[in-house]
Amino acid sequence: MKPDDLPRALTRGLAPLYVIHGDEALLALEAAQLIRDSARAAGYAEREVMTVEAGFDWSRLAMSGNSFSLFAEKKLIDLRIPTGKPGVEGAKTLEAQARDLPPDTLILITLPKLDRTGLNSKWFSALAGAGEVIEAKTIERAQLPDWISNRLARQKQRMAPEALAFLADRVEGNLLAAHQEIQKLALLYPEGTLALDDVQAAITNVARYDVFQLGAALLEGDRARFARMLDGLRAEGEAPHLVLWALAEELRTMYRIGKGRSENIPLSQLFKEHRVWGEKQKLVERALPRINAGKLRKALAHAARIDELNKGIGEGEVWDELLDLALPLMG
Repeated sequence: MKPDDLPRALTRGLAPLYVIHGDEALLALEAAQLIRDSARAAGYAEREVMTVEAGFDWSRLAMSGNSFSLFAEKKLIDLRIPTGKPGVEGAKTLEAQARDLPPDTLILITLPKLDRTGLNSKWFSALAGAGEVIEAKTIERAQLPDWISNRLARQKQRMAPEALAFLADRVEGNLLAAHQEIQKLALLYPEGTLALDDVQAAITNVARYDVFQLGAALLEGDRARFARMLDGLRAEGEAPHLVLWALAEELRTMYRIGKGRSENIPLSQLFKEHRVWGEKQKLVERALPRINAGKLRKALAHAARIDELNKGIGEGEVWDELLDLALPLMG
């Protein structure tokens, strides 16, 4: 389930096992705290925290679930696996635990974002079959205004559309900071509608950009966002050769998919061959009519020239050239 679905699910009662995974730390932390609070209210007075590190003794998990407490009838086992990889012994222990959950015990397992291998593993499938799984997915840029609006509604505030767009731009890629800025608005202003001037006066620019998000902005054709992200990466001291590599990979993938389409190869097959998954498939599909083969060949030739600039060959400003490379592809 999504983290937003968890409060409603908890009103129907507690499951014996919860697994939280994903790369959005704020949402994972909030979900875990909500489960702990619900467990405490339901009488799970004792809590034991275990963190899986090198040399962790997996027998502790089984022993803890089967041991009786002198102080509480119900127990919460809070198991944290920071690497997301329990190893061979851990995998077997988790599978066995899922098959035979201890009575009067609630197990909460927190993991980072899992790769495809982890999601398809026997131990994860066993856990998913025995309890509830909450996925703390990244809030993408397109989803951010709605997320902010929902958070503001909790404190009986709302924003004019231009203020909402301004805030989303300033906190993109940094959800924890977004949460803090929203809380700040509750302290500074009364309930009701916040105007752009109010938000501009209160908000700090705390956006963080990921090199690999540039490709999404390129595919979307969002020139302003692309330029803003490029400026942000430059200000954060990102290496320009890494930015160029990420963009060039995006261009090569688009070129190969476009070539495959011209040969009547199904798009689903091309996505699988070139490892294009999830939301990115929609972005590529929408971008294909706009970005033709001629534009892509020209852009790849431009990328080769920028690569030479990165190596000290020729004259020019690499960051300006990166912007010049992308703009023709965005209309």
